[in-house]
Amino acid sequence: MRVELEAISGRHPAALSATPAALQRLSLEIDSGEQLAVIGPSGAGKTTLLHLLACALKPAAGGLKLDGRDPWRLSMQQLQRLRGELFLAPQVPPLPPRQRVVTAVLAGRLPHIGLLHSLRSLFYPTGIAQADAALARFDLSDKLFARVDRLSGGERQRVGLARALLAQARLLLVDEPLSALDPARAGQAVESLTEAARESGATLVTTLHDVAMALQHFPRIVGLRQGQLLFDLPAQAVTPSLLRELYAQSPAELEGSGAAAEPQPTPAPRPVPISCR
Repeated sequence: MRVELEAISGRHPAALSATPAALQRLSLEIDSGEQLAVIGPSGAGKTTLLHLLACALKPAAGGLKLDGRDPWRLSMQQLQRLRGELFLAPQVPPLPPRQRVVTAVLAGRLPHIGLLHSLRSLFYPTGIAQADAALARFDLSDKLFARVDRLSGGERQRVGLARALLAQARLLLVDEPLSALDPARAGQAVESLTEAARESGATLVTTLHDVAMALQHFPRIVGLRQGQLLFDLPAQAVTPSLLRELYAQSPAELEGSGAAAEPQPTPAPRPVPISCR
């Protein structure tokens, strides 16, 4: 799915009209099948951007087009069909605690199956093999029939990603999928997510606090600060100095992300005195 943003602004519905928009006059184009990571300090507008792209939040100003269509000019029925082609994976997946993992993962298919089928699957899940294959990508096959409330925070995040793979979405929007994962699991999760998106041809937009992970796994990086675009560059063009500018008001977030610093020259070895007898 191709995405076009033209001077778009967005604010939370509960925000006062006098407060600055969380996202301000952002222009961006994303080609169909492209993968990009959005980075920036807390409060930069990253989550607001995903909600705008998911048509969960109406722009306060500017224009949004998905495959050339303005979602907010469509009829309600057309908008609902379009939303069925989008999948927003929040940082904390909304998983009912008593639900089985298999049911939680299969819920990703809900926009594409009928009401009767979806109700029946709550008691007699169909598509168990597909759920198992999606979980296997995130090393969670052994949790297929576990209850959600028996999972760790990191396992729940990976279940949420497995559900995204079954959504048959053309635009995948993933918000901070690594916050509860250790570095090894985080790397595996990102690799599985990007590989699955390539296989299906879906466009993938992910927000990440882990800058090093973003630079390693995504070819294109968008940097947001205070609701505005600071840069939109290939990963190899994002320099440590640009990152320091992006996180100038919250350097601790950059330091904690594991992003590489400017290479320093290796000091020459000090001479070692040798005594002769």
